[in-house]
Amino acid sequence: MSDENLREVFRALREAQTRYSYFLLAASGAAIGLAVSQTQSATLGWFETPLGLAVLMWGLSFFMGCRHLAYVSSTLYANAELLQVESGSHPELGQHPQMIAAASEGIRQAIESNSEHSNQLGHWQFRFLILGGLLYIVWHVGQMYLRTVLPAG
Repeated sequence: MSDENLREVFRALREAQTRYSYFLLAASGAAIGLAVSQTQSATLGWFETPLGLAVLMWGLSFFMGCRHLAYVSSTLYANAELLQVESGSHPELGQHPQMIAAASEGIRQAIESNSEHSNQLGHWQFRFLILGGLLYIVWHVGQMYLRTVLPAG
């Protein structure tokens, strides 16, 4: 596979991953909005606990997604710096071989660390979104049960 084809595949993968992260962010935000709109006239009680926990999970999902995207940006920036360093065109390092080797190693370690953190945050973003959804279903079924055993009247 040529370098250009490899870059194009990487670019497409990066775009798909970013769209997925933004989709999960939007889903978390929409879920929080739904919970708020459904409880505008609700009173606080123990039976609202699953919904409160669901909103907390969705909030954590949103937070993890934001942190994930920050790590992705940091990784991309480090990758751009690495390319500049290794080409010998970095303004602070120039073409000094030992400086290039040391900087390259440090940047590669940072990229690996950022990628690992980003990956973990992305997984937690999804897990918290799903957990919030499950808690919302528990709350909803509980509300249905309460309406059944305590009919309005």
